[in-house]
Amino acid sequence: TCLVLMLNMLERYDLKALGRFSPETLHRMAEVMRRAYLERARHLGDPDFEPIPEHLTSKDYAAKLVESISPDRATPSESLAPDLLRDSEGSDTTHFSVIDASGLAVANTYTLEHSYGSRVMVKNAGFLLNNEMGDFNWFPGKTDRQGRIGTKPNLIQPGKRMLSSQCPTIVRKDGKTVLITGSPGGRTIINTVLCILVNVIDFDMPLREAVDAPRMHHQWFPDRIDLEKEGVPESVVPALERFGHRVRYHRQGDAHSIAVDVKSGQFIGIADRRIMGSAGAP
Repeated sequence: TCLVLMLNMLERYDLKALGRFSPETLHRMAEVMRRAYLERARHLGDPDFEPIPEHLTSKDYAAKLVESISPDRATPSESLAPDLLRDSEGSDTTHFSVIDASGLAVANTYTLEHSYGSRVMVKNAGFLLNNEMGDFNWFPGKTDRQGRIGTKPNLIQPGKRMLSSQCPTIVRKDGKTVLITGSPGGRTIINTVLCILVNVIDFDMPLREAVDAPRMHHQWFPDRIDLEKEGVPESVVPALERFGHRVRYHRQGDAHSIAVDVKSGQFIGIADRRIMGSAGAP
């Protein structure tokens, strides 16, 4: 079914004239493959259980799909079927921010480290123990350029707590809470919180704008800047590279946050759009 669908789409192009390994031919083949595999995901299964639409092998349907292919621009796969996509629930650290009517604030970053943690349930208590032993420095003396740290302060020792990057944060001004934030993300957590504080405190961004703004991360080693691409001017990366930085684009954090308007006392809850989450009030 997929092969017929792809051939029906490709016959609308003169691939021979374009050249077998020209960018134009490869682009069209990729776009045809993209659409055929979407139809596969949407419709195909065991025909004894799932009805297979006859239109998938029709030339008219292939022609309709081809209409959405740009000759010189890749189509984001997500744009073709937003109805099929669901944000996955995180398997690691989570953060939530809470404030009550009286102004009592909580920034809670909580982790099992990975999925079900150590998979050990506390008897009669109903919660799992984490497996955060992985946050110790595993190899004494081995600190390398890939980011492995082996320095003495965080080596494993009986009764010792491992180093964590958790950074639940409450910002107060004149004795009153003005911002509650935090994030999951391993070593990126601290820098995610830093970015939000810089946005709000130094640049007076509204909280929605501060949470949405692109984030950056540098952790000593690997010696590079991780930078979120969306919202960063194209000129920024070449400029950073001229300074001698190595730059990688990388998504970062999930900072569900609350701001308090110091004049009105209004609470402003902002869910991070990077992952599933929501703001709510009774």
